[in-house]
Amino acid sequence: MIDSIAIIFAGGKSSRMGKDKALLPFGDFSTLSEYQYNRLSKIFKRVYISAKSNKFDFRADIIEDNYKTSSPLVALISIFENLNINEVFILSVDAPFISKDIIEKLYRKAKESSNTIIVASSTNGIEPLCGIYRRDILDLAKEFLKADNHKLTSLIKSSTSKIVKFNLTKEFINLNREEDYKKAIYFLRGD
Repeated sequence: MIDSIAIIFAGGKSSRMGKDKALLPFGDFSTLSEYQYNRLSKIFKRVYISAKSNKFDFRADIIEDNYKTSSPLVALISIFENLNINEVFILSVDAPFISKDIIEKLYRKAKESSNTIIVASSTNGIEPLCGIYRRDILDLAKEFLKADNHKLTSLIKSSTSKIVKFNLTKEFINLNREEDYKKAIYFLRGD
């Protein structure tokens, strides 16, 4: 078990899906959020869900955003404002195939590094919602918020970051659209 905290980012607008993907059924669970929470609880000492509100039908520790704007940047800032922690692993709710091996490799690289962000890169490019963020990034993140720049990729490029490359595609599937969701269900069943 990793002696750290994981946060599932589940506060997005899901505009491309057309409905809240965090609440879609997945596997043996009533929601994708519960699936991810259950999965990460077997890997991490403590797991939270970051969202605008507690919209979930299962018991979980929720960190609500401190700002009206919806973005992963707002969620990241809110996490460090609400929790007295030095680092956190963040994962998007819509990335259900990120394995324990991927997470452990990120932590191995983090131990060798003093960088403020250690983030995965897949065959699709940088994966800003699969990485370790350290408290040292908070001031810069707040500057980005004041400038109304909510792109985590910009924050990553502007900070001392370490990109950990994975030559993987399936593991980094994001369920952004209905067809992504159907493909993920297909993968989950092992068809």
